[in-house]
Parts: sequence; structure tokens; C-alpha cells
Amino acid sequence: MRLVTYLYTALAVRLAELRRDDQRDRGDSPVPTAVIIVGLAAAAVALTIAVSQSVSAWMGDLPVPGAPGTGGEPE
Repeated sequence: MRLVTYLYTALAVRLAELRRDDQRDRGDSPVPTAVIIVGLAAAAVALTIAVSQSVSAWMGDLPVPGAPGTGGEPE
């Protein structure tokens, strides 16, 4: 119970600090930053999927050693 009281007090103090006039202009809100991060993560996932599919297609075109007609058949 003591930890909950401490966390509540810390949160209340921090919110009171942010309500002060000299602390209001502290830059952009975290929402646009979160949107940018989500966009970058989505772009990274899309790029990873595109590269994975491209590599899988390329690997599928490689000849299999020992398969007939590939020049690797045993004699």
C-alpha cells in the first residue's frame, strides 16, 4: 500500500509541475512522436516482407544439386 501511495504522490506532483505556466511550453506532445514511430515501424515491416519475398523467389530459382537437367547430375 505504501508503494501505491508513493506512486500516486509522485504522479500528482509531476502533474502539478506540468500545470505551472513556466512548464507549459515544453515542446511537442508525445502523440505526433508516437504516430511517427508507428509509421516507421510499419515501413520497416513492409520492407522486411518485401525483401523476404524477393529472397525467397530468388532462392527458388537456384538449381538444386543433383537434379536432372541442372548440370549437377551424378555420372
